Amino acid sequence: MKLTNATFTAALLAYAMLTGCQSQKPAPVTTEETATAVQANRATTETDKKIEDLLSQMTLEEKVGQMAQITLDVVGKGDNRFSSYEPLKLDDKELRKALVDYKIGSILNTANNRARTPEKWYEIISQIQNVAMKDTRLKIPVIYGVDMIHGATYTAGATMFPQQIGQAATRNRELVRRGAEITAYETRASSIPWNFSPVLDFAPDPQFSRQFETFGEDPYLTSELGVQMINGYEGDNNDIGHPEHVASCMKHFLGYQVPSSGKDRTPTYIPETALREYHLPAFKAAIDAGSHTIMINSGIINGVPVHANYDILTKLLRDELGFEGLVVTDWGDIEYLHTRDKVAPTMKDAIMMAINAGIDMSMIAYNYEPFCNGLVELVKEGKVKQERIDDAVRRILRVKYALNLFEKPTTNPKDYPKFASKEFEEAAYQTAAESITLLKNEKNVLPLKKGMKVLVTGPNANSMRTLNGAWTYSWQGEKVEEFAGKYNTILEAVQKEIGAGNVTYVSGVSYKMDGFYYEEFADKMNNAVAAAKNVDAIILCLGENTSTETPGNINDIYISDLQTELAKKLAQTGKPVILVLNEGRPRVISRFERDMDGIVQIYQPGNYGGDALADVLFGDVNPSGKLPYNYPRYPNALVPFIHKPSAEQRKAEGVYNYEADYNPQYEFGHGLSYTTFKYANLNLTKESYSMEEPIEVTVQVTNTGKREGKEAVHLYTTDLYASDITPDVKRLRRFEKINLKPGESKTLSFTLTADDLSYINRKGEKMTEAGEFEIRIGDQVKKFMLNGSKTIGKN
Repeated sequence: MKLTNATFTAALLAYAMLTGCQSQKPAPVTTEETATAVQANRATTETDKKIEDLLSQMTLEEKVGQMAQITLDVVGKGDNRFSSYEPLKLDDKELRKALVDYKIGSILNTANNRARTPEKWYEIISQIQNVAMKDTRLKIPVIYGVDMIHGATYTAGATMFPQQIGQAATRNRELVRRGAEITAYETRASSIPWNFSPVLDFAPDPQFSRQFETFGEDPYLTSELGVQMINGYEGDNNDIGHPEHVASCMKHFLGYQVPSSGKDRTPTYIPETALREYHLPAFKAAIDAGSHTIMINSGIINGVPVHANYDILTKLLRDELGFEGLVVTDWGDIEYLHTRDKVAPTMKDAIMMAINAGIDMSMIAYNYEPFCNGLVELVKEGKVKQERIDDAVRRILRVKYALNLFEKPTTNPKDYPKFASKEFEEAAYQTAAESITLLKNEKNVLPLKKGMKVLVTGPNANSMRTLNGAWTYSWQGEKVEEFAGKYNTILEAVQKEIGAGNVTYVSGVSYKMDGFYYEEFADKMNNAVAAAKNVDAIILCLGENTSTETPGNINDIYISDLQTELAKKLAQTGKPVILVLNEGRPRVISRFERDMDGIVQIYQPGNYGGDALADVLFGDVNPSGKLPYNYPRYPNALVPFIHKPSAEQRKAEGVYNYEADYNPQYEFGHGLSYTTFKYANLNLTKESYSMEEPIEVTVQVTNTGKREGKEAVHLYTTDLYASDITPDVKRLRRFEKINLKPGESKTLSFTLTADDLSYINRKGEKMTEAGEFEIRIGDQVKKFMLNGSKTIGKN
């Protein structure tokens, strides 16, 4: 909790209300809790005094410099600002120009798009901080930020977890938090205190190149796991000054992953009802959880670039949601207001629009002089108020003080003995294992027997790059093979599992690289078909190569023609085919899905994904992942999990449209196990509730199979009728993952409130209406009545 003088008393009185919905009466505030609150208030007050004192001493140029962020290559020795010589060394002249002459307050990214060792990071950032804190007038440290999004991804030797989409598939809050804790630890071991993560975007579009970076297409799931990730990064009390914590950065605010074209950074149109209903909840939860910083959507909503949108950046984010942290742009996005979006006739106009809209720090990347000089001129011309500058710098300094950078600007890798430890490796493996999602298992073809002979084939069969995805050692992941040689590809893990003599490998299809872009070519397809004659089963590893942002844009969501051809030819051999999907987004497989005996979705599981997959395929691990999105059946039928009743036309009388209906290949929440689970005894305490009453729900889950297994239990609700806006077919409201031994039963309890049953009306208000609702857990369904009405207002 972060307290100011104005909120201190109110915070003490409200303390007990933060503990949950178990009681209608607030618990008494204890002496210990009071002391903690007083201490926090005192520390905040002292920091505020330091900030105001420092702010009063700063020149306009020093303030503007704090609002500027550049990439590391700008101060690396090299021929230009876009790349550095190797081995990497800093250019003392360029570093002093940036930090001393232009007072730059932040640096990000790595040099030459390449991961560095913790020791190299410490060396480089120590040099940067030495200049900032010894050679500048006010000795203000630099804040260094990097995209460490599924582990310390720009640190060589760090522990790589599944990408966020795979973490969402685990439905395991503890694993998500633990992964964030380890990432924070190893990021600090790299002397970096600021992590551009988590991604909290609502992501229902499988065409989008960055869906893998998200927790999927459900606002509640994203909210719950986003908070766990923030708690892992920042600690329970958001004490980011702790040497094992980092400042988190929510991104990308707001509505980033739903462009109308399906392509990165292209325009979208989102009604306010949808923006608030689906896109806002995860960010609100993260703000309430205390996340210190936020990054802004690079795109355009309803014709207005978000970086120039005062309504979103100030009215919504600051005034309504109460966000007091640092607001940073994405890469070069102020410049894009002029060069791409054409809303600013000049660069100075672009700067004016963005800063006045509510931007605190510009991720300039390369050419920082126009921003710094232009913003100084704008203030002197009265086009940007001094108060807006002071507010931005105050927010920046608050994060720097919270990170304890003034006292300890760097952290030494020698103080982090657990870096890349067995303990951390086990956590990454466990997350990968629980993420793996069994989509199809005809005639119980899985698990495979360890004594059988198998063919391992497909373009993803022998690739560490595709296991990890983009943002791994480099932006597009194209450098993974240089850093991940000690880990096992799918092929190597299967060989280790059942012996190399039982495994035949033929690639069949391969990826050909051309810079950041790639294409596929038939490598040894006929050889793969021939090899299938001599094995008992085929493990077919398909998907896509790694990419993100604009290089990941596609025109066809079908899996490629060559991979489709390979799948069909192998199916025709008559041997059981196990399709392993290794992809950042669901590529459509309906042209051959019916011919596959088993289908396993592994997403992008990280360095231990091959090992985890082999353990699942051969029965050492019972799969428990659940889809975090709808897996589409056709490119022209991309209906998301959250949809309106009219999207299911076959339920209407007289409709002849059978095939072109709501028809995902596999629906959100789908995921099989090697055991079976039975749901029974769904009970509610009453049949009718008032708006003020908690809705207590219980259900019994039994493992009816012969193997121990984990089950993610989902509670969905349906508002059967709504007066203002047609309701969604169903919404996820709660989930819990449990482990059951054969024959074991557990009774789970969930508590809902009227707020959980609300929706955003046409006025942009959250409201809950009286009427009949339905609860569904597994195959169990119960209805109940809610009486009265409740309008909560915005949020």
